[in-house]
Amino acid sequence: MAPTVSRMTKDELKEIIETTVERKLLELLGDPDEGQEIKQSLRERLIRQRKAVASGRRGESLSNAARRLGLD
Repeated sequence: MAPTVSRMTKDELKEIIETTVERKLLELLGDPDEGQEIKQSLRERLIRQRKAVASGRRGESLSNAARRLGLD
């Protein structure tokens, strides 16, 4: 059974609202890039970046970034 709004924390309610608004905006506006092709050079760059992040050579976890910015 889902919790009632009165029993939710502020963060839980905020998350539900954000998710709902995002979902509705995507439903109404759609994805403007849908059907577009990615250039091969961009695809290769994204793959290199993903591998660098996965191996720890690049990037920062979301939780660390949030903590560093005082958003946690």
